[in-house]
Amino acid sequence: MQPQWVPTEQDIADARITDFAKFAEARTGVAKPDYHTLWQWSVDELADFWHAVWDYFELGDIAGEVLADTTMPGAQWFPGTRLNYVDQLVRQFRTDRPAIIAVGEDTPTREVSWAELIDETAALAQTLRSLGVRPGDRVAGYLPNIPEAVIAFLATASIGAVWSACGQDYSAKAALDRLGQLEPTVLITVDGYRFGGKAHDKREDIAALRAGLGTLRATIAADRLGLDVADATPWREAVAHDDAAPAVITTETVDFDHPLWIVFSSGTTGLPKGIVHGHGGVLLEHLKAVALQTDIGPNDTFFWYTSPSWMMWNFQVSGLLVGATIVCYDGSPTHPAADGLWRIAAETGTTVLGTSPGYALACIKAGAVPRAAHDLSALRAIGITGASLPTSTAIWLGANIGDHVQVNSISGGTDVVSAFLGGARTVASWPGELSTRFLGAAIESFDGTGQPVRGEVGELVITKPMPSMPVRFWHDPDGKRYHDAYFDMYPGVWRHGDWITITDRESIVVHGRSDSTLNRHGIRMGSADIYQAVERLPEIAEALVIGAEQPDGGYWMPLFVVLAPGAELTDDLKTRICTTIRTEVSPRHVPDEILLAPGIPHTRTGKKLEVPIKKLFQGADASRVVERSAVDQPELLDWYAVQRPSAVG
Repeated sequence: MQPQWVPTEQDIADARITDFAKFAEARTGVAKPDYHTLWQWSVDELADFWHAVWDYFELGDIAGEVLADTTMPGAQWFPGTRLNYVDQLVRQFRTDRPAIIAVGEDTPTREVSWAELIDETAALAQTLRSLGVRPGDRVAGYLPNIPEAVIAFLATASIGAVWSACGQDYSAKAALDRLGQLEPTVLITVDGYRFGGKAHDKREDIAALRAGLGTLRATIAADRLGLDVADATPWREAVAHDDAAPAVITTETVDFDHPLWIVFSSGTTGLPKGIVHGHGGVLLEHLKAVALQTDIGPNDTFFWYTSPSWMMWNFQVSGLLVGATIVCYDGSPTHPAADGLWRIAAETGTTVLGTSPGYALACIKAGAVPRAAHDLSALRAIGITGASLPTSTAIWLGANIGDHVQVNSISGGTDVVSAFLGGARTVASWPGELSTRFLGAAIESFDGTGQPVRGEVGELVITKPMPSMPVRFWHDPDGKRYHDAYFDMYPGVWRHGDWITITDRESIVVHGRSDSTLNRHGIRMGSADIYQAVERLPEIAEALVIGAEQPDGGYWMPLFVVLAPGAELTDDLKTRICTTIRTEVSPRHVPDEILLAPGIPHTRTGKKLEVPIKKLFQGADASRVVERSAVDQPELLDWYAVQRPSAVG
């Protein structure tokens, strides 16, 4: 197989990572002639590498050690060092380019200058302080991907408070399941959003969310649809400032691991887990991933199709840390046609675009030819995440976007709020593969005994700590939930939950999730949300949902239902199931098919066998997916195995 994209000598010379390698060589006196040599040094000498990243980006003084304890979980990074994430952004202030380009389905594209961004952030921070918000307090967002969401996050972080958000495609209940755990002091929201040409009035959901958040002191509401949110401070009032005197952001200096934000895992049982990340870990990891791996800098326009519910929103905001312009899009990727994202990329002069294999597949099925319909000459790189990128889709991207465009399939997670596998401007891209392991990410593939393997499928593990690993889980005082989530299989080693193969050329093939997390259209979702909605219907005795990656890059998400006595799976019931999921959880959670099942198999302790059933539908041998003696009704496995050919084929 031939590489899809190979860097030119000029690409390598101009890359930020090349400049960093020279910086590292000067510090160590050891040559780092290629990417793999640089990567090996970055994981062998972990403290030296992250110290070099800190100094390369001129982040200030370090109080003492870089890495005081390497134990996982519990690694201690930069103890005693204090900082604030927002300070790095403020240093990028400029007047020649906008900070944000805001695009919507029904509104003119608008530019937010760096001055406006900083002025409104400073003003909102002062408003939050006046409401009594202090370091460590939580501020919740219920917003689409609009500039107000970015400003709200930055204002929150600047005063040392903790940000957490859900997109408005989540119902009030789904949002409350997440944000309600945090006991937030302020809610920042907007009256609604547009998606697929339709306006979604969210005032009833906002009222329900506020009713469930008993700790709120205030609500601040922006105007998106021209509707009035009762008993809320208008956004314009909350960010009012004196135009004659530019605002100054007064940041609160905090410890390196002071909470910056809380993002939520998808989870398969119970409420979603709140994952806490710190100011310093996120700052370092995102500077590395955005500037060194993705090669984004002050001349770039960075557009990732995302939502505040997903960690890629947090990642895109970090484009501001290197002075790039970011694009916030509030709308459907296929509105008004399948090539909607390519149109926006062309109109905004996007240089780095992020999307998912599912979106690329939708373009393929629609017969779109983006390079013919749009001027994509500014585009130089595409990031793909959310699922494995099939070889055929990668080849389609090269042929229909442009051979000059580097296609970077990346993989990471909400857990580390970044990627740890992907590309670099100095490394070739191979169709269907991720180019390399990211700097500072000690990624290996382990077999069941904990031994590294090459050229065969194994568990993705991280053998050494990363600064952006969680500070902790929310409401996990003894750390047990955190430990059990990642470290129960290989003590002291992070097991991520993906099947991967590391090839002889150091590229990586990701085969999909080894756990039961759903991962649809680039958004990880929890089955628990679906069960909570569906299993309340009187006709439904129990349900099981799986998400199976398909060979063509598609993603098949069926819902199996067991009916209550006397019920029938009519078209009307299927419609009510879908409507319930859509309204109580989100449209993204609606299954592709609803299938009648005779029962749901469980472990002896009562856990639904989501992972084994998924493996069956991906072609695994029924005798190997699970030990039958561990199943409460093992005969049900035979039924699911029989369904596989007709359902998938």
